Amino acid sequence: MGDYDEDTAFLGQTGPYFWTTFFLLNTVFVSTGFNGLYIVFVGAAPKHHCLIPDVNLTDEWTNAAIPFTLVDGEEVQNQCSRYKLDVVRNLSAEGYVPGRDVNLTSLELEGCLDGWNYSKEIYQSNIVTEWDLVCDNQWKVPFASSTLFVGYLFGSLISGQLSDRFGRKKVVFISLAAQCVSVLLQSFSYSWRMFCIMFLFVGASQISIYISAFVLGTELLSKTMRVVFTTLGAFLFYCIGYMTLPWIAYGIREWRTLLAVLSMTSVVYIPLWWFIPESPRWLITQGRVEEAEAIVRDAAKKNKVEAPPVIFKESEAMLPSRTYTMLDILKSKNIRCITLMCLLLWMAINIGYFGLSLNTSNLSGNPFMNCFLSATTEVPAYVVSTWLLRKCPRRVLLSTFLVIGGGVLLLIQFIPDTLQHVALALEMTGKFGFTMAFSIVYIYTAEIYPTVLRNVGMGMCSSAARIGSITAPYVIYLGTYNKVLPYILMGSLTIASTVVNFFLPETLNRDLPETVEQMQECQGLCNGPKNKKYVENGGSGNPTLQREAKSDVQTLTP
Repeated sequence: MGDYDEDTAFLGQTGPYFWTTFFLLNTVFVSTGFNGLYIVFVGAAPKHHCLIPDVNLTDEWTNAAIPFTLVDGEEVQNQCSRYKLDVVRNLSAEGYVPGRDVNLTSLELEGCLDGWNYSKEIYQSNIVTEWDLVCDNQWKVPFASSTLFVGYLFGSLISGQLSDRFGRKKVVFISLAAQCVSVLLQSFSYSWRMFCIMFLFVGASQISIYISAFVLGTELLSKTMRVVFTTLGAFLFYCIGYMTLPWIAYGIREWRTLLAVLSMTSVVYIPLWWFIPESPRWLITQGRVEEAEAIVRDAAKKNKVEAPPVIFKESEAMLPSRTYTMLDILKSKNIRCITLMCLLLWMAINIGYFGLSLNTSNLSGNPFMNCFLSATTEVPAYVVSTWLLRKCPRRVLLSTFLVIGGGVLLLIQFIPDTLQHVALALEMTGKFGFTMAFSIVYIYTAEIYPTVLRNVGMGMCSSAARIGSITAPYVIYLGTYNKVLPYILMGSLTIASTVVNFFLPETLNRDLPETVEQMQECQGLCNGPKNKKYVENGGSGNPTLQREAKSDVQTLTP
C-alpha cells in the first residue's frame, strides 16, 4: 500500500475538516471523565454509628449507648459497636445515670445488630448507606472500585481486535451505547453483586471508547493535528468531564438518580454518527478503497481544496512480515530488562494516580471541592508536559516528577491535623506530579521499543497499568487502619520506581528503532553487544528506515 500521508498531502495540515473532526472526537472523551470516577461519591462512607432503636431509653442513655473511641488523637463515636442494648435498657429503666452511677467502660459491647444510622449532611444515599458497606463489609467498597479497573483490563484487550475487524467508528459508538446501558442498569442494581458486575461492563466500555476514539483520531487527522490530539486534546477533554463530575454530584446527592443522569450524557453523542467519518486508512486495509476516497474527497471539499482524479494508487504487493509476540521479548536479555523496568514504572504510576484520585472523598473538607481541585491540577500538568517533552530528556523529566509525586506523599504524614489546608495542597501537588509522569511515560515507552515490538510492548505495559489501577483501591483501604499507610506505600513505591527509571535508555532526539537490533541497551544492568552501525549513524543504517523513524518521532513527540 502506498503512503497515505503522501496521497492525502493535498488536504493540507489544517483546515475546517481537520478542526471539526478534532473537536467532535475530543468531545467523546468528556463522557469518560463523567463516568470514570463517580465511585468517589457513590462509594464514599458518610459519618455513621450503630442504630439505637426506640426501646424506651432516656435521652441520656440513648446518647450514651454508643461508646467513644480515640481516632487520630480525637474522641469520636464508635462506628462498629455499641453497649449491649439489653443491659442499657435495664439500667435506664432502673433510673441510673450514665457516667455518674455507671462506669460505661465496664459495660459489655456488641455489634450493630440493628443496622447503622448514617449522616445525610453530604450524601442522601449511596451504595454504602443502602447496603451497609461498613465495618465487616467495608472491604466491599474497594472491591467494587477494582471491578471497574478489571473491566478496563478486559476492554483494553478486546477493543483493539474489535476495531481492527469492524472499524474504529463502529466500535466508538457501540461502546458509547454500551456505557449508557451499563451505567443505567447499574443505577437499578438491587444488590452489591449486581453493582460490581455492571461495573465490569462500565469499565470495559469506557476504555473501548478511549482507545477506539484515540486510534480513530490519529488516523483521521493530519500530522500536525495528530500531535496536538494525542498529547493534549484527548487528555484535556477528559479533564473537562472529570471537573464537571463533582458539580453534577453536588446537585444530585442520591446515587441512583446520579447514575441515571450520567448514563444519559452518552445520548447527546448520537448525532455525531453523521459527522464523524470512518478511518480511510482502515477502509483501505479492508480493500474498501472507494469508500476511503469518498471520505477524503468530502474532506477536500470542506477544506476548499481540489482533489486529484485518483487519490489512492493501486496497492503495491507487500512481502509477508513476521508477527512478533510476547515470547520475543523473553528471548533478549536487554528487552527483558527494559520491559520489566517499564512494567514497574507503569504499575507504580497508576497506583499513585488512581490512588490519589480515589482518595479525594477521604480528605478533610468538602469532597466535591476536593474532587474538583484534583481534576483541575491535571490541566496544567498536561499542558506543561506537552511543552517540556519538546526539549527535555525523557529519563530526567520522568524521574523529576516521580520524585515530586512520591516525595510529597511521604511528607504528608508529617503535617499536623491543624494544618489540613497544607496537607490538601501537598496532595494536589502529588496529583500534579503523577499526572505529569502519567503523560510522559506513554511517549517515553513508545520511543524505547522498536517498531516490530512497539504494539506488544505497549500492550504489556498497559496491562501492568491496569493491574496497578486494580490495586489502587486496596492501597487506599489501608487508610482505615492507619491514615498514613497509603501515603507511605505509594510514596515508597514511587521513589523505588524512580531508581529503576535511571537504568532506561534516553530517547530524546534519537530516531525510533525499527528492529530489535537497533533497540538501545539499558544502562548498566544488561550486558550485550551494541549495534555499532546503528549508534554511529544515529539510528538505522538504512536511509529509508531512518526517514520513517524520523516521521514516527514527529508523530509521537510533541
